[in-house]
Amino acid sequence: MALKKKEIKKKVTKKETVKKKPAGKHQIKKKPAKKKSPKEKTIGAITHYFPKVRAAVVKLQAPLTTGDTIKIKGSTTDFNQSVTSMQIEHTPVNSAKKGQEIGLLVDSRVRQFDIITKTTP
Repeated sequence: MALKKKEIKKKVTKKETVKKKPAGKHQIKKKPAKKKSPKEKTIGAITHYFPKVRAAVVKLQAPLTTGDTIKIKGSTTDFNQSVTSMQIEHTPVNSAKKGQEIGLLVDSRVRQFDIITKTTP
């Protein structure tokens, strides 16, 4: 039952060819999905929390003003609140810019690395 070298070569070198269909005019092209505008925009992250005064230090990635509605979300934290009081270096302010660190009065306990998003109606 031993095969000869010629028979082995024939079996190995013989390949089936697959014909590919040429690209025609009538093929349907898929359009990319439209990006939905997010209802929540990331504002910043908590860097520190002071439990006695219920205040958090926030590193801002976008501007924030008093009266804005924010959502604070983390591994065990998830609540909405309105911004009532902000401070920059113990001075009350009505708005803060991107890149600033602010003190924010919070309604509930927050933790380091919790994410703050601004909710839009």
